[in-house]
Amino acid sequence: MSKRVTVIVEGREYIIEVGDLRESPIKAVVNQKTYHVEVPQQNTLSSGQDAPAPIAKKTAPNMPAAARSAITAPIPGNIVEVKVKAGDSVNPGDVVCVLEAMKMKNMIHTNLAGVIASVDVVAGQAVDYGTVLVTLE
Repeated sequence: MSKRVTVIVEGREYIIEVGDLRESPIKAVVNQKTYHVEVPQQNTLSSGQDAPAPIAKKTAPNMPAAARSAITAPIPGNIVEVKVKAGDSVNPGDVVCVLEAMKMKNMIHTNLAGVIASVDVVAGQAVDYGTVLVTLE
C-alpha cells in the first residue's frame, strides 16, 4: 500500500509517493527517482495510525537538494573498485563503483546523467546501507 504526501524541504514543495510504512526500508518516489529510506524506531506508530513521512537529508552542504543527487549503497558491503572521479561525466546506466556483498560483486549504476561532484568512498572501504558513494551535479 503506498501513500502520496506533500513535504516542504528548504522552502520547496515535493510530492512523494511513500510505500508501505510497516516495511524497512521504505520505498519513496520523489520526482520519478526511487529512494529507499529508513525510519527510526521511535517514529513507529501502532497499527491504524499514519506514520510521519521520512525526513529528507541534504546530499551536499550549501546546495539545494535539486542541484545534487547522491548515489547510495543499496546494501552493506565493501567497495572493491571506484570507476569514476570528480569531474567525470556519466550517463544513465554507467557503473560508478563495484560493491562486494556476500561474496558477490555488485555493479552500482547511476540512473542520471551528470557530472561527478564528489567521490565519497575509496576501494577497500566498508559501507553500510545508505552510505553516499558518489554525488552528481
